[in-house]
Amino acid sequence: MRRIYLIAIAAAVVLLFLVISAILARVFSANSAEQSAITALVKDEARGDPGAVTGDIAGCQASASCRDRAGQLSASLKRAGAVSVIQLQPSTSFSIVGTEGTARVAWNAGGSLPIVQCIRVRRSGNAISGLKVELLVVSRRIKSDTACPARF
Repeated sequence: MRRIYLIAIAAAVVLLFLVISAILARVFSANSAEQSAITALVKDEARGDPGAVTGDIAGCQASASCRDRAGQLSASLKRAGAVSVIQLQPSTSFSIVGTEGTARVAWNAGGSLPIVQCIRVRRSGNAISGLKVELLVVSRRIKSDTACPARF
């Protein structure tokens, strides 16, 4: 009888480990999704494609000011060559539930000098049902040695 209890406890521990591992995998996949969304955005900016930039930002299609800003960013940040993300500071390092924060990205294309921008990011959902990443606002180019402003 004692052996059955030990087997049941071992099975419960293994099951708990698997559940926690699955939850952590979802949380870490949100970090990867944020990085992918930001990389796609800067590639669209470097291509000079305002339509794609508008599509990368949540709700931008419905906002005239956002569409205008996407056009301005696409025109001013257009670069030839392959895009390389030099540094990406995510909006949050770890979150089991939804959150909103600011990411900072430094990138270049071809042989250009680094371009630094700030991006407002929303993570909605939770680790059980899944996290969704949305880019909300993109700043204009900022100086390389400055932090992201509170509002942009």
